[in-house]
Amino acid sequence: MSRSCRALLAVTVALPLLGCVTERTGPAPTRAPATKPAASTALAPDGLTDRLPGMPDYPDPRNIYAAAGPNMLSDQVRGHRSLVYVPHTISNDVHVIDPETYKVIDKYPGGSEAQHVVPSYDLSTLYVASSKVPGGGLVPIDPKTGKPGKEIKVEDVYNLYFTPDGKQGIVVAEYFKRLDFYDPKTWKKQSSAEYPDCAGINHLDYTADGKTILASCEFANRVVAIDTASRRKLRHFDLDKSQDGMPQDTRLTPDGKHFLVADMHAHGVYVFDGAATKKTGFIPTGRGAHGVYFSRDGRRAFVTNRDEGSVSVLDTATLKPVAKWQIPGGGSPDMGGLSADGNELWLAGRYHGEVYVIDTNDGKLIKRIPVGNGAHGLVIWPQPGRYSLGHTGNIR
Repeated sequence: MSRSCRALLAVTVALPLLGCVTERTGPAPTRAPATKPAASTALAPDGLTDRLPGMPDYPDPRNIYAAAGPNMLSDQVRGHRSLVYVPHTISNDVHVIDPETYKVIDKYPGGSEAQHVVPSYDLSTLYVASSKVPGGGLVPIDPKTGKPGKEIKVEDVYNLYFTPDGKQGIVVAEYFKRLDFYDPKTWKKQSSAEYPDCAGINHLDYTADGKTILASCEFANRVVAIDTASRRKLRHFDLDKSQDGMPQDTRLTPDGKHFLVADMHAHGVYVFDGAATKKTGFIPTGRGAHGVYFSRDGRRAFVTNRDEGSVSVLDTATLKPVAKWQIPGGGSPDMGGLSADGNELWLAGRYHGEVYVIDTNDGKLIKRIPVGNGAHGLVIWPQPGRYSLGHTGNIR
C-alpha cells in the first residue's frame, strides 16, 4: 500500500486469528529435495522467437523462470553474503538478518520512506528504493559486504524495475503517475512517461516477449497495458470486484500464459491473459491480497493476504487455490521472496514490525523475527537466476 495509506502503518493492527500451526523455534528441518520445473504447455511462439531486441532467451520454453530454479546461482553472485535486507517505511532504515541464525546483525539508514530492496539487472548491486516526496532516492548496497554506499538522489522511487535488455532502470514514480527512465550506471534521467489515468502506478511485469508492460494503478482501481518500446499506453482494464479496489503486485505466471494481479480490497487475484489484452478471471484468496511469488519449480503461486495474516497457495497449472497457511497469532504478510533453495518464504510483516519465515513444504511458521517500523519489500540474497527485472526478486 502506498502514500495515502501510510499513516496506518504507525498503528499496530491486531489481527486475532486462530493459527492452524504452531511456531517452530528450533533449527530448520531437513528439506525435501528440489523438484524439476513443471511441464506445461509451451509459450506462444512470439514469446520465444520474436522477443524485444536485446532480451535474453529462455532456457526452457515451459517456464520463464527456469533459470532461477533451486540453488541455480550464477557467477554474478559468487562471493555475495547470504543475508536478508528489510526496508522500513516509518523507521526509514534497513535491518539486516542472518538467514542461518534468524538474527538481526546490522542496521543502517535506508532513505526517507524506504519501500523495497531491489536487485540490479546484472545482480551486482542491491538498491534500497525510497519514495518520500519531495525527495526520494536509491541507497546502493554491496552484496559482497552487506554494507550501504552513499544515497543517490532519485525522485519518488516507490518501486524500481529494469527494461528486459537491461539498458534502462525504470523508477515507478507513484506520486507523479509516471514511469521515469534512467541510465542504470549513472542514474541520470533520460525520459519520462506520464499516465494520468493510472493514479498510484505501483507494480508491473512484462509479457513473455518483453514487448508489453502490465502495471497496476493502486488508486484508480484499474491496470494499464503499456508498449515497452514506445511507452505508449495501449489499453486499460477497469476492475470490477470492488468499488474501491487497490491492485498491487503484478506477476507473469511461469508458463507465460497469465498475469496475476493481487487486489487488496477485492481480496483476491485478477487473472489476465499473457498478452495483456483481456481480463480472464478472478481468484478469491483472502483479505488484503498483496504479493505474488512462485515456487522454484513453477508449480505453485504464493499470495500474501496482508489483512488476515495468511498466505494462499495456488496451483499454477489450474490457477485454483490448493491451501491456505495461517500465521499463528495473526500478522500482516506483505512483500518478500523465496530462499535460494525455495524451501523458505520470507515476508515482511508490514503492520507488526516483524519478518515471517514460512516453510514452503508444509506452510509452518519457522520463525518470527522482530525488526523496525513499517517493514515492507524485503529481499533475501543471493537469488538464483541470470538477470533481474526488478522489484524484490523478479529474476529470470
